[in-house]
Amino acid sequence: MTRTNAARRCEMGSQTLWRLETGRSSTIKRVTVNLLCDLYEVTDDERRVLLWLAEESRKDGWWQSFAGGLAPDAELYVGLEGAACRLATWHMAVLPGLLQIPEYRRAIWEAQGRPVHIDSELGILAKRQERLDDPSFTFTVFLYDSVLRQNIGGKAVMISQLRHLLEGSRLPNVSIRIVPFDAPIHLGLHAKDFSFLEFPEHPNPVLTEPPVIYVESLAGVLYLDKPAEIELYQDARHDLERVALSENDTRSLIEAIQKEWGL
Repeated sequence: MTRTNAARRCEMGSQTLWRLETGRSSTIKRVTVNLLCDLYEVTDDERRVLLWLAEESRKDGWWQSFAGGLAPDAELYVGLEGAACRLATWHMAVLPGLLQIPEYRRAIWEAQGRPVHIDSELGILAKRQERLDDPSFTFTVFLYDSVLRQNIGGKAVMISQLRHLLEGSRLPNVSIRIVPFDAPIHLGLHAKDFSFLEFPEHPNPVLTEPPVIYVESLAGVLYLDKPAEIELYQDARHDLERVALSENDTRSLIEAIQKEWGL
């Protein structure tokens, strides 16, 4: 069936149907879903799934209540982070947002030189960090040694940040491991910073999301979900596990670097 024919039989424009099929429509109505389901003679189970998805697509994320909201790229990531059951991340220069204290975060924004609504941004950060209180959420962090030694915000901020990092490392669902400078060569050096997000199994297997790899750079972000891409970053994660310090040795190193900062 051509798109033109399908659109005509549902009494809508061909362009309207094209926008629906390609995800370019911001509004998906139940009546439209039902019309298409009737036309394509889908099963009752398929219809229920599609109507559920249409309903979910109309819900705003919690971040919409904050002034200024989020940029589209950031909004997508925060939505994925909130839905993930497991998150593994690798950082070579700065800490991931889920572990940052407000002063550390503020120093990063100042260095970027971009205008932000500080109170709103810090509110969003605090809300994101509530995920760490969820026992069903597992957070695995690999940090390059240099992350602990970057002077972000000054000595007082770094000492407070490292203290917060130690506290986070003791949470039962959080694992923080440092990759030291003298570690054997590993794939993390080639992969750069990335986040590996995995999602819970849905009762309906059709709705279970595959893993997503998030890669951020100065020029923009990438969301990777092809099986070959996932396998590459899975290999990188396993290689980081091979060369990283244990959780206990990581805590000892953080305490030692605190003293270097003048604690």
